[in-house]
Amino acid sequence: MQPTDLLNQVGNNVEPSSRSAFAIGRKVGILLLLQLAAALTLPFILAKSLTAGSPAFLTAVAKDSFQVRSAVLLSFVGSALTVYLGVTAFPVLRRYSHTAALLFVVVCAVSCTLDIVQAGTILSMLAISNRFVEAGAVDSELYQVVGAAVASARRSAHATQLLAIGAWMFVFYISLLRFRLVPRVLAAVGVVGVALQFIGVTLMMFLGNPSIGQMAMPLLPIQITVAVWLIVKGFNESPNRRKLSAA
Repeated sequence: MQPTDLLNQVGNNVEPSSRSAFAIGRKVGILLLLQLAAALTLPFILAKSLTAGSPAFLTAVAKDSFQVRSAVLLSFVGSALTVYLGVTAFPVLRRYSHTAALLFVVVCAVSCTLDIVQAGTILSMLAISNRFVEAGAVDSELYQVVGAAVASARRSAHATQLLAIGAWMFVFYISLLRFRLVPRVLAAVGVVGVALQFIGVTLMMFLGNPSIGQMAMPLLPIQITVAVWLIVKGFNESPNRRKLSAA
């Protein structure tokens, strides 16, 4: 069975009524909070030593080995939650647009994949850091060269990871806005928050410029607000609402 056939079967078996749309919306809200903690917040806090720069990270990462490994494990959980989020929202989005529903699942899956790739680069940084500490001053210059290469690879993987995260969030908030699944002001603010994060952080990384972290800060309270709204109110779904075109 093809993945699209499986998703269609899920959508057919769980065709949303007003009641089921509320339940799905509540579940999506809970998943948003869990994913926010497991994928978008705690891993970055625990793996803060990765941003120490080269060659400083060579000692800093090994010192925080437990926190870094915990961040990687959490990121695996968070990446799985991202895919689960896409599958959970699929039945509701499918009622309005099959294309939008499928696109959301796809970008969630891509984000999950790039999260795992980025986690692999973190483990590489941890490995080289541990080797550097064990070697002491032996071949210090060689480790610094290798460490700089590994850190650069991790930064590149992180940039593409952020691009994928922004992609699923953008599709999510655009869908909420277009199909009026939450108050339009709330969905519009979400779109703006994603755009600010992309311009201030992701785009700056791709251009090789310092990130403007302040531009990403509004996205956190926006994400929490939307999640809480969905937990309390669910999706604004009406069983009599005409299905939009799948094109």
